[in-house]
Amino acid sequence: MKRFSFIAAVAALALTSCSHGPSFTVEGTIDGAQDSMLYLFHRSMSGTVLLDSVKADGSGHFSISAAAPDSPDLYILSVGQQGREYVNFSVDSTETVTINGKLPALAQNYSVSGSTSSEKIRQLAIMHSKLQQSVYDLEDNTSLSPALILDSLDYMLRQYKDTLFRNYIVEEPQSAYAYFALIQKLNHRYAQLSNDIFLMGDSLDGIAYRAVATCWKQFYPESERAQQLWNMVERHINNTRKVAAQQQKLIDEGRINVSNIIDLSLPDRRGNIRTLTELAGQVVLLDFHLFESPESAARILKLRELYDRYHDRGLEIYQVSIDQNEFQWKQAVASLPWICVFDPQQSSCIQYNVPAVPEYFLIDRSNALQMRSEQVEEIDKAIESLL
Repeated sequence: MKRFSFIAAVAALALTSCSHGPSFTVEGTIDGAQDSMLYLFHRSMSGTVLLDSVKADGSGHFSISAAAPDSPDLYILSVGQQGREYVNFSVDSTETVTINGKLPALAQNYSVSGSTSSEKIRQLAIMHSKLQQSVYDLEDNTSLSPALILDSLDYMLRQYKDTLFRNYIVEEPQSAYAYFALIQKLNHRYAQLSNDIFLMGDSLDGIAYRAVATCWKQFYPESERAQQLWNMVERHINNTRKVAAQQQKLIDEGRINVSNIIDLSLPDRRGNIRTLTELAGQVVLLDFHLFESPESAARILKLRELYDRYHDRGLEIYQVSIDQNEFQWKQAVASLPWICVFDPQQSSCIQYNVPAVPEYFLIDRSNALQMRSEQVEEIDKAIESLL
């Protein structure tokens, strides 16, 4: 696991120690750290910055204060300067965070109170440590081929991300722990894989990024972290629109034949295989959706309005879900009147070049792909033009 780098910033430390105004405090007792130096660091956007240090007393008790952040922020408490024994925590404002633990392996042997977000970060850090060890064990297994290791790694990451998305990111996307979950990295030896666990270009990951970025922009508009996330999301959206515009230009010039759609064959909630080509003769709204998304309820309501308005005139909705939990998906779609199919592997997203959901396409009565969401100014008018 990569260790954080310490920045010797004596001048910054002196300024911090002499500053006045609102502050937060981190205190507690660490067994095995008696008479040791403890260091408080800020995990800033540009690196790890030393804020203050204190010597634990003969019982391992310590207390350090620093200037309170304007928005939720991330910090590190380290025993000694080597970076081998440390914990991550967050501070929202002027609270007191209490950390009690013991050496060795402090990161796996501590408790935190006074900060719900810091407790969530503790859980995330332990989960991440276990995942990292599993990756190391997998890589060291000489009985497995590189291809099988990559497949196993992909499966582990998808399961891990699904847990983080459902239990941490969607739960409170404006929190420091949601941000902490989103920026986690993983060490491995495969050049074809990113060290970032969540990737903007992945459909599910893109939803996670947008959820956190949108909430941070709303709640902490002046935050540097909020601005960073929102800039990343905007760049991705602009790139996606650029690609869509280029594809549409090729279609308009006749250089891409769209007379036939890419057919999909996916199971509905009863296990019946449903295809796009079976809907020839109807106008089809092909919708890519994630029911676990915070945006899901509002989007389903809009789709129901469209369905009720145009179904009798020939509109059908073919909705592809990329949710991972099949049981929850079946419950979510039980009362929906249109065709709902399940694609947890997201193969359909690859086929239709869908980098993030929600996304939709309109298909005419001859089964020809006419437009994707980027080319639609008003959905009602676009549907009317095809009916």
